[in-house]
Amino acid sequence: MGKIRNILKNRWLRFSVVSIIYILWFVVWSRSPWMILGEIVIFDLYITKYFQRFVWSKHLARKEKSRLYKSVSGWVEAIVFAVVAATLIRTYFVEMYVIPTGSMEKTLLVGDCIGVSKVAYGPKMPNTPLSVPFIHNTFPGSTKKSYLEWIKRPYKRLAGLDTIKRGDVVVFNYPEGDTVAVVNPQANYYQLVRAYGRENLMSQTEIMTHPVDKRDNYIKRAVAIHGDTLSIRNGVLWVNGAMVEPAPRSEMIYNVKGEKITVPFLESIGVDREEIAYSDTYRIWQMPLYEEQVEKLRKSPEVMTVQKVVFSQVEPDIFPHDTVRYGWSLDNFGPLWVPQKGATVKLTLDNLPLYHRIIKNYEGHSLEVRDSLIMIDGKAADSYTFAMNYYFMMGDNRHQSLDSRYWGFVPEDHIVGKAWFVLFNTDKRRSFPSNIRWERTFMSIK
Repeated sequence: MGKIRNILKNRWLRFSVVSIIYILWFVVWSRSPWMILGEIVIFDLYITKYFQRFVWSKHLARKEKSRLYKSVSGWVEAIVFAVVAATLIRTYFVEMYVIPTGSMEKTLLVGDCIGVSKVAYGPKMPNTPLSVPFIHNTFPGSTKKSYLEWIKRPYKRLAGLDTIKRGDVVVFNYPEGDTVAVVNPQANYYQLVRAYGRENLMSQTEIMTHPVDKRDNYIKRAVAIHGDTLSIRNGVLWVNGAMVEPAPRSEMIYNVKGEKITVPFLESIGVDREEIAYSDTYRIWQMPLYEEQVEKLRKSPEVMTVQKVVFSQVEPDIFPHDTVRYGWSLDNFGPLWVPQKGATVKLTLDNLPLYHRIIKNYEGHSLEVRDSLIMIDGKAADSYTFAMNYYFMMGDNRHQSLDSRYWGFVPEDHIVGKAWFVLFNTDKRRSFPSNIRWERTFMSIK
């Protein structure tokens, strides 16, 4: 044992081990050759020890002489270590998020604290590295940005364990979160523009823009990936000509009739009281349900009919926001091809609404229509080749989800990670400890 301890204490061995880990992590995996300069620090830490002799030793001596200095420096060292360690873990491995809305119910519930795997699809390196740790884009309670844009880095993703598959639950940066109306930051800026006009909106409020990595985080299911063709017919999803079964606990709005139905009865099968609506005129109960609840209602003697609601009304807020060429609705949508990296499409004035945002906003080209000619970067274009892969995301709570049916495709550079597990869930309507849903603790996400 003594010989093993001596070997492990050997400074050259320790230097070699740390150097290998550092190079594999920060140089090879991160694909950042300039990070090799960090080897100078590691060499001094284990071999030459100049910093320890001329700087750190003085710091330790001062800690011995002053209790106040020792106390303050101890706290500073602990905080710095915690911030650095947490930042590395959040950037490269796993990050925690809390589900704020019910768009993924009942797969995920409001209040679920989930772990998101960064290594699943490969960690995405920050576009704006100068930011306040643990604060996403604005300081709490204000509209002041929590980051600086002095350094802007291009999109880079490290190697991951897998690629996005159909059906994966994915966390991503909200594509239309690039622009925000400060007067109402939770509202969709582009919907406000369609409703009130750009000039009118800008005269009423300050406009804020965010880079990709500082846009709000959304979580949805990837129902179609690059190269797929999807459509929704009367609320049923089809991908590449095949019907896609919804997730086991995904919800849709249903109309329920029955003279003996009561709120407590609906709550007994798991329906949230706050989501139950009743029409005295038509004597119809309306609520979001998943398939198991639907079957229970249909078998119940209190229930006469259970009918899924189909939203067929054409809306200007439905992608691609062109009701003349594309009269799509929430439950009747497509067919729509999802763009793939390297694929080329023929551009026409009819299909330009589908790809306008990709060409201009996501892939950074100038785009205009001049005398019926499509001009890209100042040149007439009749085709376009995509530089990135794209995805179509939908919430499991189909009728109460702001997703790709409203804002279109999600570019690959917006992908944050794969929803991995539920760490815990707290119900805000209850007090501790009854507010903790123990059955959801460390539950895997499918």
